Amino acid sequence: MPLQTLLGTRLPIIQAPMAGVQDSRLALAVCRAGALGSIPAAMLGPEALRRELQIMTEQSAGPWNVNFFCHGAPAADPARESHWRATLAPYYAELGLDVADIAAGGGRRPFDAATLEILREFRPPVVSFHFGLPAPELLAELKSWGTRVLSTATTVAEAVWLESHGADAVIAQGLEAGGHRGMFLSDDITTQMGTLALLPQVVAAVRVPVIAAGGIADAAGISAAMALGAAGVQLGTAFLLCPEATTTELHRAALVSESATHTALTNVFSGRPARGIVNRVIRELGPMSPLAPAFPLAGTAMAPLRKAAEARGSSDFSPLWSGQNNAGCQPISAELLIGRLVGVSV
Repeated sequence: MPLQTLLGTRLPIIQAPMAGVQDSRLALAVCRAGALGSIPAAMLGPEALRRELQIMTEQSAGPWNVNFFCHGAPAADPARESHWRATLAPYYAELGLDVADIAAGGGRRPFDAATLEILREFRPPVVSFHFGLPAPELLAELKSWGTRVLSTATTVAEAVWLESHGADAVIAQGLEAGGHRGMFLSDDITTQMGTLALLPQVVAAVRVPVIAAGGIADAAGISAAMALGAAGVQLGTAFLLCPEATTTELHRAALVSESATHTALTNVFSGRPARGIVNRVIRELGPMSPLAPAFPLAGTAMAPLRKAAEARGSSDFSPLWSGQNNAGCQPISAELLIGRLVGVSV
């Protein structure tokens, strides 16, 4: 089945859900251009989620997607947390903060029954997941509404697992992609492949449509992905400079600086591997620190450092998410960007 038929869109393009740098404004603009706009919901509380779903339901020009995480809740590890706080203590002192004031909690909720109840009010056209799929009974309820379900695979084994567990399409996420890796069957980053290696292998292994993600930022990249068998593409980094995105000024400045050419996978911001522009804290602690608590707990102690540094005009402790191919990042509207991607006026 063609991806446009599956999703109900005019174009086989998905805007990647990007928590922290976008909301419904970007998703709506993407939908107006004929592609699939996405809402990142992993960091939204119940009322904020309901508000975003209401906006999309009332204002979207076409189908849209809402994205959730499917991570398991990590077990408490006081010793690891203590080591992490001790590691960050010099930074706290530098910024005039007190490590003792760090709040508990992780800030990212996995998809659960309570979330499903909120979705029941809106029955979104598409729901996508990161880190696998939700419990079978939750997934069955979603699909009973006619909702299309997507999820991310970073290996062939993950793609096969997703298909066998009910995904309607698989997003093949190459190593070049910005933000969190969707890996869920293994935490070994040596299993991760680039898009050009991963994509044709996934296409050969599954029957559902495969969506290419990672390193795609222009029309040529889309053509290459399609030539390798992709039914469509998902782009995130390319939208970060769009006026509809909520990307901070510090993040925008980093994306157009020389430092944007150096990205790395790091776990220091959340506890899971995610690709971003290398900054001070990545250089000094990582990029992959064995001291970082399990996802999403590492972010609890990092958040006050980010807030204090950004107030001083510094991105030393900010997650500057970006894919390796950020050359396609342009300060133009999302609709104009999509028009350039497909070579037509929209």
